[in-house]
Amino acid sequence: MATGKGEQESGGKPRIVHLDKVTMGGFEIPRPDTPHVWIEYDFTEPDAVVSRLAGADIAILNKVRLDAATLAALPELKLIAVTATGTDVVDSVAAKAHGIEIRNVVGYAGTSVAEHVLMLILALARGLVPFRNAVIDGRWENGRSFCVFAAPVRDLAGQRLGLFGSGAIAQAVASRARVLGMEVVFAGRQGQPAAEGRVAFEEVLATSDIISLHCPLTNETRHMLDARTLATMKPGAVIINTARGALIDLDALDKALESGQIGGAGIDVAPVEPPPPGSPILQLARRDNVIVTPHSAWLSAQAVTEVARRTGQNVATFLAER
Repeated sequence: MATGKGEQESGGKPRIVHLDKVTMGGFEIPRPDTPHVWIEYDFTEPDAVVSRLAGADIAILNKVRLDAATLAALPELKLIAVTATGTDVVDSVAAKAHGIEIRNVVGYAGTSVAEHVLMLILALARGLVPFRNAVIDGRWENGRSFCVFAAPVRDLAGQRLGLFGSGAIAQAVASRARVLGMEVVFAGRQGQPAAEGRVAFEEVLATSDIISLHCPLTNETRHMLDARTLATMKPGAVIINTARGALIDLDALDKALESGQIGGAGIDVAPVEPPPPGSPILQLARRDNVIVTPHSAWLSAQAVTEVARRTGQNVATFLAER
């Protein structure tokens, strides 16, 4: 619900509305020093967006969608401050047509996401989930051997890590993986010759022991891992996805895991978030060789503090420029 402050008429002061404060996990966005009206809501349903943004100069949001029809109904809106890097929740073409600026936050979670990726890789390579289960379900205490052979274990040194995407997060993953003795390669774009410093898309799939996705969701990358491409991967390979859920056809992944073509997966994102009951991502999470986390790779205290600070800076800078 709204904080109460800002319910009054703005009196000419810029009206700033934060639509989904819940996505900040309790961290506060610094407010401008200049006079303004600030209204915030923990969460906003689609049918309440227009009424809550009526008369607003600035909208702050993370996952609330602003499509062309919504933007057309908000003639006073001048800035959309996105508390994330991706701006796909906003119809950018419509925003530009209405003279609405979009400002996001880039590079705030490179360390947090890279460390999460390495956590997933290590946990899957070392069989963390099945070995933990062997303690909980009594196999260790009731066994005859000093250890339990609960899952295959492999060292990361000498393994090939294929990275799809080459931005700051992918680079941060690469530097950490090399410290562990892994061979790191960057994949070229699907269906195109490999550029300098890249390895052909198909070759990376066929030769990598582990692949990690760090590319945006576009028409070209949607379901880039589907039944066909999964079948071309190195048997037993592991997949990590901390980018966008729809990069993978999850039904196809489930079948590839069942057949053993894919050896495991670490996934932090879903096509729809939160996932509805019975979603494929929730079924995958029940597998011992799959680790699903609830879009939490980005949310170290340092990263969330930074995105809050820079969002506040984006708003303050915009107001100073007017």
